[in-house]
Amino acid sequence: MTQPATDLVDALSAIQLEHVFNPYADHCPHFDRSDAAARRRQNLELSLKTAVELEVRTIWIARDLGYRGGRRTGLALTDEMHLDAYSTLFRGLPVERATKGPPVGERTANTIWRMLARIGEPVFLWNVFPLHPHEPDDPMTNRCHTAKERSASSWVLHALIDLLGPEKMVAIGGDAHRAVESMGIDSIHVRHPSYGGQNVFIRQIEEAYDLEEDVAPDLFRQLAAWPGGHRTP
Repeated sequence: MTQPATDLVDALSAIQLEHVFNPYADHCPHFDRSDAAARRRQNLELSLKTAVELEVRTIWIARDLGYRGGRRTGLALTDEMHLDAYSTLFRGLPVERATKGPPVGERTANTIWRMLARIGEPVFLWNVFPLHPHEPDDPMTNRCHTAKERSASSWVLHALIDLLGPEKMVAIGGDAHRAVESMGIDSIHVRHPSYGGQNVFIRQIEEAYDLEEDVAPDLFRQLAAWPGGHRTP
């Protein structure tokens, strides 16, 4: 299965679209190391090969790569703050940073990896549109991919499914769910954790994986219980 993974990454790297950053081929002059695209290709290729070896049977799929996450790492739903967690979940996979300067975090990635840490088993992360679409002349923005852009890259998702043979697809957000459905692919729909959806997303993943509810402590009641603490009404 080594060659199919390599072929997929090579073909993905060849996609060029207007107002779209391809992290496996393009170079960001502001943040990327000189060999950034090669590092991101390696991150993805190693991930695919390891997922095959570990027989990963679940894919979580969102909409597009974001400028604070996958654009920089080459890994869907994964920011630089969680590269070590990614490596650990994939049994020591040697992923590398492709950018210069301080590592950048992303709120969505933080929630995703909070739940993956609780699940404790490898899940392959992907996007319906596997590149980073941005506004014209403003590369550090996110936008929804167009129907034309999806059409130009839809083969990638089908190739990924053929490679991994997933038994479960979890679509994160309505856009991803509708896009996956339009391709004739069945999926479980969960709320996207952004735009106020974090708590719903967490509860839905807890239900899907039979996890105990993670109840945040009530700090005000804890304070009231301490000697000299404030009383709550």
